[in-house]
Amino acid sequence: MDDLNVLVTLLTVAVILLSLVIFALLATVTVVLIKVNHIAKKIDAVTTNVASATEWLSPVKVFSTIAGVFRK
Repeated sequence: MDDLNVLVTLLTVAVILLSLVIFALLATVTVVLIKVNHIAKKIDAVTTNVASATEWLSPVKVFSTIAGVFRK
C-alpha cells in the first residue's frame, strides 16, 4: 500500500510539471505570434512607402502632377 501512495504522488507531480510546461509553451507561442504580427505590420508599412516612392520616381507621374498644377 505504501508503494501505491508513492506512485500516485510521483504521478501527480509529473502531471503538474507537464501542465506547467504546456502552459509555458502556449504563453511563449502566443508572445512569438504577437511579435511576428507586429513585425509583419511594420513590413507592410515599409512596402507601402517604397511603392509610393517608386510611383513618384516615375516620369509620367511627375509630369502629370506638374501639368495638373498648371491647369488649375
